[in-house]
Amino acid sequence: MDQITVFSPASVANVGCGYDTFGFAIDGIGDQITIAKRSDDQLVLERSIGADLPTNPKENVATIAVEAFLNHLGSRAGFTFTIKKSFKPGSGLGSSASSAAGAVFGVNHLLGNPLDTKDLLPFVMEGEAFASKSYHADNVAPALMGGFNVIRSYDPLDIFQVPTPENLHVLIIFPDVEVKTSEAKALLPKTLAIPEARNQWANVAGVISAMYSADFELLKKSVTDFIAEPVRKKLIPGYEEVKRIMCENGSVGFNISGSGPSMFSFFKDANDLEGVKQEVKELYEALGFDLILHTSKINHQGSKIIS
Repeated sequence: MDQITVFSPASVANVGCGYDTFGFAIDGIGDQITIAKRSDDQLVLERSIGADLPTNPKENVATIAVEAFLNHLGSRAGFTFTIKKSFKPGSGLGSSASSAAGAVFGVNHLLGNPLDTKDLLPFVMEGEAFASKSYHADNVAPALMGGFNVIRSYDPLDIFQVPTPENLHVLIIFPDVEVKTSEAKALLPKTLAIPEARNQWANVAGVISAMYSADFELLKKSVTDFIAEPVRKKLIPGYEEVKRIMCENGSVGFNISGSGPSMFSFFKDANDLEGVKQEVKELYEALGFDLILHTSKINHQGSKIIS
């Protein structure tokens, strides 16, 4: 096999209280990456669709991640990439993670799968680190492996997955505003008071318990965030009003997706989810922003070969 096309899903990171610790993959949006073997040792981004991506292999997250992977293998293989994005960078949906995860996953397959999928994570993180200026796996783990992931430790890297309720639905609310991850990180507090830290830890435990037990009331209470949401919500026009709409109409957990501006809202009833869409559309029409609404279940497959 000399060429394949991979789909790598978008993802929601933090999930409220799980800053740099929680992340889950979503269905239907992500990167479609076509990878072809070359006769030389070059990594070439031939074309990008849907976003203007850097063509310099030292500045593109996909080629940076693949180079780290090839260096680990001691390989001098070359590849050409075409990346088609269905959502913008700076969306809060793990754009760089999708590119890095899909590229490394595909190259690993073209080389005969020398590593298991989970073992590709450190190399995918190299690409993500270039984009966000820090190492974190809350987007790359779900983009690569799917599911709801918990990063228990970064040194050494230790990740596990938790089950999610069968009837858990996700609404993604994406206003057309760009929020750079590096800038959003700069807003975070450098210290945390003990009462806030205690509440955050308790909510992390609550989300894990709620996912295992399908306790939606516990989930709704536990998604609350004391670290990132208070400072990042000001970057998202209409945030408080969207939160009110969701909470009054059946949401069982609402917060910022990653660094924003996208937001996520959990629902146990798909009818409740459909019922809030028009009010949110009208809100952003009045504010003068384009809006994308995307409905999903949690994606448990992650990156996959589609052709």
